[in-house]
Amino acid sequence: MRISKQEDRKGGALLTVLWLSAGLAAIAFSVSSSVRTETERVSTSAEGLRAAYLASGAVERGIQWILWGAAYRNPDGSPRFWDRQSSLSMWFPSGAAMVEMIPEASKLSINGASPDDLYRVVAAVSGDPDRSRQIVDAIVDWRGSAPAPTVFDQYYFTLNPTFRARHTSFQEIEELLLVRGMTPELFYGNYIADESGRLFARGGLRDCLSVWGSLGPFDLNTASPALMEAMGIPPEVSAAVVSRRQNQAFRTMQDAAAIGPLPPRFAVGMGNTMWTLRAAARLRRPDGTFSDVVRTAAATVQIPRRTRPGGPLTPLQVLRWYDDAWSQAMVPPNVGMPPATGNVPEARLP
Repeated sequence: MRISKQEDRKGGALLTVLWLSAGLAAIAFSVSSSVRTETERVSTSAEGLRAAYLASGAVERGIQWILWGAAYRNPDGSPRFWDRQSSLSMWFPSGAAMVEMIPEASKLSINGASPDDLYRVVAAVSGDPDRSRQIVDAIVDWRGSAPAPTVFDQYYFTLNPTFRARHTSFQEIEELLLVRGMTPELFYGNYIADESGRLFARGGLRDCLSVWGSLGPFDLNTASPALMEAMGIPPEVSAAVVSRRQNQAFRTMQDAAAIGPLPPRFAVGMGNTMWTLRAAARLRRPDGTFSDVVRTAAATVQIPRRTRPGGPLTPLQVLRWYDDAWSQAMVPPNVGMPPATGNVPEARLP
């Protein structure tokens, strides 16, 4: 059977149309995928920005609640705002935030601590005795006077850019990132695996050391788990303390002693006018669930105080503001908000 030239041309045209249709379909699929990806990216960016504003608002609200203190009470006698709780859940129309309230006095003074205390804290966080000793030696060198360049200075001279240790007191805790042997994971904290391979968050040296810290006693309601273990509290007792204070603050040392043995370097109700507030926020979706996007913020503030009896109050001062403040207590590896504490009724838990 012979095929005419006209039929051959029709077949060629049909084949061309089919190829063009396939090409246009591929282009349309590529464009739709790009549009969908960009839409999701913009949506995530918008959620992140809203959650960041929510975290910042929670920090500012927490500062106000500290100023109001325990004077305001609910009908059942519970604090309406804040009464030395270590953390609070704050609820907003668009989402929720968990805020940690940490007095700087519940951290070890990096400038005044002895090398032995520093070693115990660094070892509790790093889990590496040899590395901990090297870091402590570098900290002592950094804060100590030296008329001539030290061995550590010679190391800093090999870096790019080069610098020399300050050889004076730490003015900001972030200077610790410059010390030889320090890493961001050790300073800020990181996720680590337990014996079963499950990841969990662990805090860093930033949670244990401060330029405004003290030498003790440390507040049992707010001291970090690593600092508690470094100062002699067994790990199982430290975990029990954290579990208890998430739901109810300790009022007396007798309440705390019922959990387990506690060394004399801890007390209840210790604090000062320097506080760090850290907030983690998630948006609530229309169906009531929480978004996976988490944003954090923190501020170190000096609460108004009287410089002399009967004198005027000093103004509130925000000494540090952080747009990113990762915390093991507020950003767990599981999806969803941490357990609510403080002023939130049980019926309103997510």
